[in-house]
Amino acid sequence: MFGAVLRRRVLPTAAYGGRLALARYYASFPSHSVVKMPALSPTMTAGGIGAWQKKPGDTIAPGEVLVEIETDKAQMDFEFQEEGVLAKILKEAGEKDVPVGTPIAVMVDEGTDVAAFKSFSLADAGGDAAAPAPKEEKKPESDSQAATSSAPEPAPEESASEGKLETSLERVPNATPAARRLAKEQGVLLSGLKGSGPGGKITEDDVKKAGSGAGPAASASAPSAAAFQDTPLSNMRRTIAKRLQESTQNNPHFFVSSKISVTKLLKLRQALNSSADGKYKLSVNDFLIKAIAVASKKVPAANSSWQGDSIRQYNSVDVSVAVATPNGLITPIVTGVEARGLESISSKVKELAKKARDNKLKPEEYQGGTISISNMGMNDAVDNFTAVINPPQAAILAVGTTKKVAIPVETEEGTSVEWDDQITVTGSFDHKVVDGAVGAEWVKEFKKVLENPLELLL
Repeated sequence: MFGAVLRRRVLPTAAYGGRLALARYYASFPSHSVVKMPALSPTMTAGGIGAWQKKPGDTIAPGEVLVEIETDKAQMDFEFQEEGVLAKILKEAGEKDVPVGTPIAVMVDEGTDVAAFKSFSLADAGGDAAAPAPKEEKKPESDSQAATSSAPEPAPEESASEGKLETSLERVPNATPAARRLAKEQGVLLSGLKGSGPGGKITEDDVKKAGSGAGPAASASAPSAAAFQDTPLSNMRRTIAKRLQESTQNNPHFFVSSKISVTKLLKLRQALNSSADGKYKLSVNDFLIKAIAVASKKVPAANSSWQGDSIRQYNSVDVSVAVATPNGLITPIVTGVEARGLESISSKVKELAKKARDNKLKPEEYQGGTISISNMGMNDAVDNFTAVINPPQAAILAVGTTKKVAIPVETEEGTSVEWDDQITVTGSFDHKVVDGAVGAEWVKEFKKVLENPLELLL
């Protein structure tokens, strides 16, 4: 039992000195196994604790969900692979930035006295070294304490600047710590206040007067505390920000746009859906994904990635499809698109999109991919846009909404007008991997097959 889980016995602290104390200490904690924060993706270094699906005393079978873990990519179910009984939860739901390897729970064999673990702590599990040291919080001090304190206030950074001219943004307000806190809470700007404390120091009373409008330095334009709301970053949002910033900094993007007629495609889609008898319902995006595979097989240089000392060209076209979720953007992967039919692509996209919105994607379902698509066609206000490359991939296709465009047609009677359904697509390419002419050729092939959609059925 617990073959895959690290079994550890924790040595007591010096306070338990003596053989008798040692024996009592081990007797109080029967044989147990420590469950640690898992690394559910290769880039994950810390995670958040979501809802526990089991409570102390509950039995768990292999494959059952123990707890939800917020990774750097998604909120995922942690399926425990052993059988046993949950004896103690060491990290409660809602805790953030728990380092990988930190003890989060204790499991025991069935029949073990779970009550013996009521006092079991993170330190008992050896979690002190794995957990980050808590930040020391400064004790709030009153204005009188600040004024009479024997330790001097930290001087504004003039001594470090050695006569350097400072801008107003660089100067530290001459205020007590308590005044700074109150000003932040009430949305009062310290830069416009005149202090009444020793040496012109701004006190809590000065801030209170400014906040109530009683003081002459009170700013009528100062924002109220309700003028904004700060939302803490989730691990997923932090990862999105980091990766996209790295992409724009490290990948020299160039863009190729084209207007494409989709009139024939829309008619083909309608005909296929009408004949499906409800078995499937193809979307325009399904055709676009298939067209990406066709273009990538004809211009394989775009279906590549930057490896640092080499360029890797892929034989299979695995399309990362951007999906918006409540937690942020994620790109589940439709693998082997070149070998799939439209029905298979449609079914897989729907399955992955639902998993993404429910935070049920497995790492292998969103890690990897050889080329990406981001489609905003459902938003009729977006004519076109450019997308940021998903590294180490070398290309991503951005798709705007369908627009009716008037096309002049020459006839024997003269010039007439026909209406054509068109979309604007923009390919973003990594110039380290794809030259401009190659990117243009890829877009040309994509346009060609999309305007002759029967080729997508072959």
